[in-house]
Amino acid sequence: MDRLIEAIESKQNPSVVGLDPTPALIPTQVMNAYTIEVEHNVDDDDDNAAATAAAVAYFEFNRAIIDAVEDIVPAVKPQIAMYEALGPAGLDCYTMTCEYARDHGLYVIGDIKRGDIGSTAAAYAKHLTGFNGSDVWHEDAVTVNPYLGSDGIEPFTTAAQEADRDLFILVRTSNPSSAQIQELELNDGTRVYEHVADLVEQWGADTIGRFGYSRTGAVVGATHPEEGAALRARMPHTFFLVPGYGAQGGTAQSVAGMFDRDGSGAIVNSSRGIIGAWRNDPRYTEDLDPEAALGVVADNAREAAKDMRDQLRVALA
Repeated sequence: MDRLIEAIESKQNPSVVGLDPTPALIPTQVMNAYTIEVEHNVDDDDDNAAATAAAVAYFEFNRAIIDAVEDIVPAVKPQIAMYEALGPAGLDCYTMTCEYARDHGLYVIGDIKRGDIGSTAAAYAKHLTGFNGSDVWHEDAVTVNPYLGSDGIEPFTTAAQEADRDLFILVRTSNPSSAQIQELELNDGTRVYEHVADLVEQWGADTIGRFGYSRTGAVVGATHPEEGAALRARMPHTFFLVPGYGAQGGTAQSVAGMFDRDGSGAIVNSSRGIIGAWRNDPRYTEDLDPEAALGVVADNAREAAKDMRDQLRVALA
């Protein structure tokens, strides 16, 4: 986690922008412009034309946001499902987005939430090591589901160590139904998420960096502030990725307890609150041309990112 912590300290901002585009989050004229462009350049019987057009629109949208926030935030977190929904063109957009963010000095968290065992887990871990020495995914860290136990985690911890990358393991997630499993009580009185937390701390024990945190981080939702604060004490060497800020109800005050006494130990994610902030701007109308619409997107993303940064600074002061 050393590179991530250095990036956070450089920007004095422990926040990450979730790049989770959907057609509803992209101005209509931007989506339409690339639909028309693709239709003019592909065969009439190309069944992938709509997905290709959406992928191009997604990338231009992402690029506008990255350009707007690159000097404010240390990291971005693209959610791969939004891109996989478009098929091969979407995966191209995902890797292009990761590469573009990396080229602009940002730490990239690939939100892939993989979880499997054996050769399948080893193949998924290529997100970190690449293929035959080629960095095909352009990610600095990935998210992992621990439901299958250490068999599903060890390929990722090995790959992270080999490639000087990191991972974040789901521990206490922000979604409402997470309690159905994560809060179940075990025989010794601990909850399932607490047991997973202990495993995560153990899985990272051999990779403590110079800032006191291991390569193996934890995903802890902003919607569980008291549990998150207790996990901070329980996991002294585990860096937290904290989703759920903004649209899901998390606030700067609610996540403050997930940081250590030095104001480190966590990075907080906001997706819709930043990339969708343009929807509340009265300057936006459907009469704008695509370039002007993306300008409104960028302006609002920048202001929302600055506001989040400032609120976190106050909460952690």
